[in-house]
Amino acid sequence: MSEVLYRKYRPQDFGEIVGQKSVVEVLRASILKNRISHAYLFSGPAGTGKTTVARIFARATNCLNRSSTSEAFPKSNFGLPCNKCEICVEFLSGVGLDLVEIDAASSRGIDEIRALRDGIRSLPFKAKYKVYIIDEVHMLTKEAFNALLKTLEEPPAHVIFILATTELEKVLDTIISRTQHFEFRKIGEEDIQKALDMIVKKEKIKVDEEILNIISVLSSGSLRDAESMLDQALAASAGELEPEQIRKLFGVPARDLLLGMTKAILAGDIKSALGIVHKSSEEGVDQKSFLKLLIRNFRFMLYLKVDPNYEKELASFISDSELAAMKNFTKENDIKKFETVLNNLNDAYPLLKIAYLQQLPLELAILKIVGQ
Repeated sequence: MSEVLYRKYRPQDFGEIVGQKSVVEVLRASILKNRISHAYLFSGPAGTGKTTVARIFARATNCLNRSSTSEAFPKSNFGLPCNKCEICVEFLSGVGLDLVEIDAASSRGIDEIRALRDGIRSLPFKAKYKVYIIDEVHMLTKEAFNALLKTLEEPPAHVIFILATTELEKVLDTIISRTQHFEFRKIGEEDIQKALDMIVKKEKIKVDEEILNIISVLSSGSLRDAESMLDQALAASAGELEPEQIRKLFGVPARDLLLGMTKAILAGDIKSALGIVHKSSEEGVDQKSFLKLLIRNFRFMLYLKVDPNYEKELASFISDSELAAMKNFTKENDIKKFETVLNNLNDAYPLLKIAYLQQLPLELAILKIVGQ
């Protein structure tokens, strides 16, 4: 069985992290200056690199070559784990006793935290620091949180805690105040597409750029989700991946459907617009994907209207035919029109979760746009 892509291409050093530049720069600087805190909190959406960065940081702080200027670990790469020394290799293989990972979703009780408190008293076996990574820390019980708080108040000098959460609002303020907090943000579509492009090249697979573009949009800022979707697409294909095949697999609307809807909305043609919504529903198009792509396209057109030079950036991200259509739409409409459309489409997006019919939010948005 082949290894899934998100595991096979999990970043192994800070230089490979996608879309979290500011976080990486601060963490690397703290290692370079030897200003390492006893506790960190990584918050943000799933699939944005929190656990991966935590593991890299754990290796980097303990790397035996961290202060070396050897060929294996050049000075220009200070702050990156070498992934070759004894500590790095042990941490990578999961046998290092000084790296402890806890999934708070399944180990959320007071007993687990008490065991952790007992463990931190002993010195590291080999490494400079004992590193505890607690994933989904918001899942801890109230009693466990209080026990963890006491541990964070006076931690031993040889211990580093890295807490990770997708739901920051559920973490106690007293916990947050005792950590260095880093917010991981959704990864940009362009960055995700570049990462996917690198993967298919390494895998020596011929994939149409449009497919990678579709997946990067649907992944909602999660590189892990994008890699899983690419895996799914590769598994579903007997030969070369075709854009139309992928659109059907993920319920993505065809280009002509998106183009027709854009034209109808801007022309105030309610009949045609609602007809396209009905057609898309009958064809099994995922309305969330439809709305998301419409929002993306209208946003691109707004940028083109404000700054024609934005065309250069878009050219590396969307097809020539899509870009040509967008340029025509921007010439024929003013900024206010794009603002009205985006406001209404964006307001409709969260309603997808509670709508009686999946296509209803888009239908109501169309009525509001044309009525203004």
